[in-house]
Amino acid sequence: MNELHRNGELSIRLAYNLFTQRPKQELADFQNWTKMTKPGDGDDFYRVNGAGEMLVFSAADFEDILVPRPDMLPVMESELKAVIRHLVENRWPFRIHTTYNETIERALNVYEEVNREIPFDGLHWFFDHCETISDRNIERVKALGGGIAVQNRMTFQGEYFVERYGSQQAKRTPPIRRMLEMGVPVGAGTDATRVSSYNPYLSLYWLITGKTVGGLSLYPQENRLDREEALKLYTMGSSWFSTEDGKKERSLLASWPTWRFSLATIFPSPKRKSSVSNRYLQSWVGKIVYASDEFSNSHRLRCQ
Repeated sequence: MNELHRNGELSIRLAYNLFTQRPKQELADFQNWTKMTKPGDGDDFYRVNGAGEMLVFSAADFEDILVPRPDMLPVMESELKAVIRHLVENRWPFRIHTTYNETIERALNVYEEVNREIPFDGLHWFFDHCETISDRNIERVKALGGGIAVQNRMTFQGEYFVERYGSQQAKRTPPIRRMLEMGVPVGAGTDATRVSSYNPYLSLYWLITGKTVGGLSLYPQENRLDREEALKLYTMGSSWFSTEDGKKERSLLASWPTWRFSLATIFPSPKRKSSVSNRYLQSWVGKIVYASDEFSNSHRLRCQ
């Protein structure tokens, strides 16, 4: 990645987070990384964002709905506190994978304890996923100045979730509308590439229709978004999570020199087509960095 960036060959902007790879050595990893670099190192195209989404392995609750919810080990709190304390001391934004409210509850207990000792004081931090987060814990996230990043994982596991936990619980899994009503920063994504494709239309389709890829309707109207709201979460909303508020493109208008033209945008197309409308052309500072379908056949374009 560094070589691609040096050669000017990157075709997308990247604000990356450092993800620990060694169980029981997580604190050592972050101690080394905070000596080597710092958030913001790089430029607007490629730079360090912070830590996560794996902070400690003992706090990682997997998302396989086919098996019962995992209980985190008792050591989770002590291991997580050591890492969070170090990150806050060094003013590193952080994110953590959390699927279930039970894990979120325990993580928030740790965060609140650290905040009493070393105030977060506006440091960007957030939970990823949060399918079963409670209203009370959304309030706690807001009180600590955190955010929640949501992804379309239920698009693929909705039927399994309903079978295990019931359709009533599925109606607010995750409770996106409630998060927005309570004033928590929310960003949308796909959780690519492990869980889903990077194709944004999969997530936009899920946000707008509330359906799985199998056609099951999960959410009532009050927990679905309209097209503009969904696109806003994917652009302006997500910019908060990469600490780029006000820099990334704002819905249809851009404050950075980048533009994208889609043949079949989510605005005029019927809802049923939202998941497959993916033909587009994208430019960065006048340079074509991606083109698909009929765009790529133009002799005037030199696409990467």
